[in-house]
Amino acid sequence: MSQLIETTVRLHTVGIVATITLSILMTPLAAGAQPRAKVSRIGWLASGFPPAEADRQRSPFLQGLRELGWVEGQNITVEWRYAEETYDRLPALTAELVHLGVDVIVAGDSRVIPAAKQATSTIPIVMTVSDDPVGRGFVASLARPGGNITGLTDISPELVGKRLEILKEAVPGMARLAVLGQPNHADWEEIPLTAQALGVQLHALKVQRPDEFEQAFAAATRAHADALIVLPSPITTAYRGRIVNLAAQSQLPAMYPVKQFVEVGGLMAYGPSIAARLQRAAYYVHRILRGAQPADLPVERPSKFELVINLKTAKELGLTIPPTLLVWADEVIQ
Repeated sequence: MSQLIETTVRLHTVGIVATITLSILMTPLAAGAQPRAKVSRIGWLASGFPPAEADRQRSPFLQGLRELGWVEGQNITVEWRYAEETYDRLPALTAELVHLGVDVIVAGDSRVIPAAKQATSTIPIVMTVSDDPVGRGFVASLARPGGNITGLTDISPELVGKRLEILKEAVPGMARLAVLGQPNHADWEEIPLTAQALGVQLHALKVQRPDEFEQAFAAATRAHADALIVLPSPITTAYRGRIVNLAAQSQLPAMYPVKQFVEVGGLMAYGPSIAARLQRAAYYVHRILRGAQPADLPVERPSKFELVINLKTAKELGLTIPPTLLVWADEVIQ
């Protein structure tokens, strides 16, 4: 009887050991069979230079993604591509991102949107900025983009009036205003009304190519323009250095659409906050990576603006910027 009990205990012990051993052997196999969390791939395309554009663009964009749970090197990778202002490189760089199979392409500036649009009709494209996405055929409408492109536009009804008001406050005797921009810009409809309301005579300087800039400034001089407003567009932003230099040579106080003009010597800029715009672009990427379709995500107008003033340029122009503007300014460059 005792031998039978001993044999039974031995068999039970062997069974337990076998079960434990089998469990140990199976555990790593089961763990190895678990699917890895997907790492989403974002393609970033911009027309400027790294690292000059990197500090301005990457930090707020990546911060916006982190706040939404996306961390580079963990659950996302970002393929950064810059054309270094050699614009004929854009199609090849976009094709490279398409070939890599990115989940979404982010257009770091408006200059790259046409190349991205031509390269793919299926991969979602997020615009960080566009001066007129409907007029340029990027989207069907702001409310219903209707394709694979969505994101942000810098079109805002109040911008034109505010820029004119600020410029007139900085240049109190302003009676004749020159406006430089591409012919198809949406602001051309609003500017004459605003200028008339402020009692300012308008001189339109419509340009299509950079080789027309000198002629446009000569026309402004002949018209005895007191000041200048530059409209946002791919061509004016791309050649901002030349425009700022021509304004200085013509002794024209100028209002620009974005901060980059002021950083290269422009007098002042009032426009959408670059950091806020890039953080909002991260939200669009988040929605798309979570399954939203670009066609269902309305294009947004800006909601946060910044005023930047260059006091060194003001001094060279013989201008004294009113204290009210200096207090209001988000940044003053000495």
